[in-house]
Amino acid sequence: MFTGIVEEVGRVQSIGSGVLQIGACEVLKDVRLGDSIAVNGICLTVTGFDRSSFRADVMPETIRRTSLAELKSGSPVNLERALTLSSRLGGHIVSGHIDGMGRIVSLREEKNAILMKIAAGRELLRYIVPKGSVALDGISLTVAEVTDRDFTVSLIPHTRQATNLCSKAAGSPINIENDVIGKYVEKLLAAKEHGEAAASPGGGITMEQLRQGGF
Repeated sequence: MFTGIVEEVGRVQSIGSGVLQIGACEVLKDVRLGDSIAVNGICLTVTGFDRSSFRADVMPETIRRTSLAELKSGSPVNLERALTLSSRLGGHIVSGHIDGMGRIVSLREEKNAILMKIAAGRELLRYIVPKGSVALDGISLTVAEVTDRDFTVSLIPHTRQATNLCSKAAGSPINIENDVIGKYVEKLLAAKEHGEAAASPGGGITMEQLRQGGF
């Protein structure tokens, strides 16, 4: 589990044959084999490391569903170590499981902010709501506006400077992870509507419904 607060921007050193090697500093301070590190929002397992980099295996399904296929040597990537019980939840709950990809439509200045518009499919937009949370390349952001074709987030200068967004332009791909709470709520409501779980006498959510939803 992650928070969507990027710790540092690493650099791809090599990618190929299902192995990704990334140069980093901050996330290596207490790294161990088997640790989880989010790379552009994708939860990857550390399979090897040295003083200045770490390696992770990448499955074909991960490459198909994310923007990893478009990375090359030198590409900047957002990095975040997995959340600990003593960490502050500064962003929102992020699983590191990408739902799909979007494309940046435009970047427009608005005083001290940048409005970034992202085109995405209906299967992703259904979970995106105004003032709700979304993770883009692993960055926790608040949604400003949603249409039936795209959505917009507002970036403060710090967010662009501390992440890989400073290297993005119109047309760039971006990984999208929808708010996991919305997905669980949808599943629970669908189960109740189709009679897959009995409603409690008071009409609320039952323990059985919560178990079926993964809680």
